[in-house]
Amino acid sequence: MADARVFLAINSGSSSLKFALFARESAAPPRRGTIASDGGSGIDELLTTIAPQLAGRRLMGIGHRIVHGGRRYRDPMRVDDDLLQSLGALVPFAPNHLPAEIALIDACRTRLPEIPQIVCFDTAFHADLPDVARRLAIPREADEAGVRRYGFHGLSYTFLMRELGKDGLDRGRLVLAHLGSGSSLAAVRNGRCIDTSMGFTPIGGVVMSTRAGDLDPGVVTYLARTSGASAEQLERLLSHASGLAGISGGISDMRGLLSRENEDDRCRLAVAIYCYAIRKQIGAYAAALEGIDALVFTGGIGEHAAPVRARICEGLEFLDLALDDRRNAASERVISTTGSRVAVRVIPTDEEAVIADAGYALLG
Repeated sequence: MADARVFLAINSGSSSLKFALFARESAAPPRRGTIASDGGSGIDELLTTIAPQLAGRRLMGIGHRIVHGGRRYRDPMRVDDDLLQSLGALVPFAPNHLPAEIALIDACRTRLPEIPQIVCFDTAFHADLPDVARRLAIPREADEAGVRRYGFHGLSYTFLMRELGKDGLDRGRLVLAHLGSGSSLAAVRNGRCIDTSMGFTPIGGVVMSTRAGDLDPGVVTYLARTSGASAEQLERLLSHASGLAGISGGISDMRGLLSRENEDDRCRLAVAIYCYAIRKQIGAYAAALEGIDALVFTGGIGEHAAPVRARICEGLEFLDLALDDRRNAASERVISTTGSRVAVRVIPTDEEAVIADAGYALLG
């Protein structure tokens, strides 16, 4: 990298972390990778991995994706003690994500105390949801305590809107589908998110790899009464043992499911339920938006699983939406036919780029 200043963007997951090292003034692509991590345990391996790229250069900052900002946080912020204390208070909102993310920030502060850090909140994209989408049908006291629809995958959706905006396509009625191990959809009208499938936590919404998605609340109370499981045990069941894994008998990876569906009814049903849930959500957003101008797929499944995209779009012909089989098989940028009124696009997401842009803006 030619630039003497570089910025490190970190995207922490439950068991791994993705990273990208950006040089703002360089034409070279960012150095990217993924390493195993449990909380802050991966930071030493990460620093070893990027050491060759840091030789002779100054690390100007580190940026982190934070899954939940609660009601208070939406704009990217520089990390300080007060912010970390506030994030700690939000752990009950996202117990599967925030502890590891906070531990990673602490590990970076310990190893690199002189390097400024910033955070970007995944809930920010949905911060201005209209009340009809935001408000849950629960007592006012719970709503005032912050129990509401927040929505997630906001950094991914921010990137998609920026990419669409380059071609003047970010206006109108859009359905954005981030489909990966965690999956969600967002309905966007003229640049504003008006609804999204995930709710109070990233467990809700459509069926996901290991997450249950939306359930009758009575299912949770039934499981609590009959199994005697604690809140933590139920959270783990619904977050890590449900979804595609629960339906198929343990297979959560879409590639594995597609390869086995012809010989295993459970795998076939898992794929069918996944595609059906997403197709229903698109139909619901067609009603909320009073029509759709564009459908955008992203995420690991959305970008690479052509059969899944095809099955999701089957039955959406009433929207005047038609896929081009050749374009879809090749995962081209536009996969709809030339005569389709609804443009269907595939856009690889880049959450780390959004974090880096925020870092340069905050740190200069």
